[in-house]
Amino acid sequence: MSRRRLIGAGLATVATGLLAQDATAPHPAESNLSTSPPPMLLPPPARPSPSASPSAGPAPLSRPVYTLKEFRQFVPGPDFAPNAVALTIDDGPHPAWTPEVLRLLERHQVPATFCLIGNQVLGHEAVARSVVEAGHQVANHTWSHPAQLATMPPEQVRQELDRAQEKIHETTGQTPTIFRAPGGACSPAVFAEAARAGMTPVNWDRDPRDWTRPGTSAITERLLGARAGDILLCHDGGGDRSQTLAALRTVIPALQSRGLRFVVLR
Repeated sequence: MSRRRLIGAGLATVATGLLAQDATAPHPAESNLSTSPPPMLLPPPARPSPSASPSAGPAPLSRPVYTLKEFRQFVPGPDFAPNAVALTIDDGPHPAWTPEVLRLLERHQVPATFCLIGNQVLGHEAVARSVVEAGHQVANHTWSHPAQLATMPPEQVRQELDRAQEKIHETTGQTPTIFRAPGGACSPAVFAEAARAGMTPVNWDRDPRDWTRPGTSAITERLLGARAGDILLCHDGGGDRSQTLAALRTVIPALQSRGLRFVVLR
């Protein structure tokens, strides 16, 4: 893996002095060139649309993906390394905690998937861009993190997904192909709308429940139980994430020392 760029000093300045709490509730495709003479100059290809057409997206699933093995069953691509694990980080971007997490990941050369909330990208655009600039993947975590997403009517589900997709794409230039439902709760409407937008719903199989702030040692112990093929869940938003950060300082090098390799969901 090529070394990612370090986060600029300007980002650190953004984080300095900001409160560790945020305002959210805790946990809350190109024209074909004609070969007929005379040759024509075509405009540059358009940037990918935030919302894929129904034919372009994956078929709706009936359950979320929980492991790397399951992910590859639904998303074509080379097999993940047998020692691979994926770190997913939810509820950001946060102006103080996301830069801290990015610095830690850079130190250990770890890629991660950041599941962004649309209304958290709003106002924190520089932080969201820094995630992509550092080489990480971004995913769609809805616009407003509604805990009741699984019970919402399809039109409201579509609005939550599309509004976040548009904001993330507009801000970072990256169109998410991964969707993470708040709390992991899905429904037929959620699966259908995610597929329409070209996204695969991904949950996790290693949850330290760090959003509850159970203590650094509890988060550390739960994450150290990770095995090859696991998808790990952590948070950089939704409140004070000092315990999560402290735990990751121990967990990341410990898992690497066991021969585990961090990957993103592609």
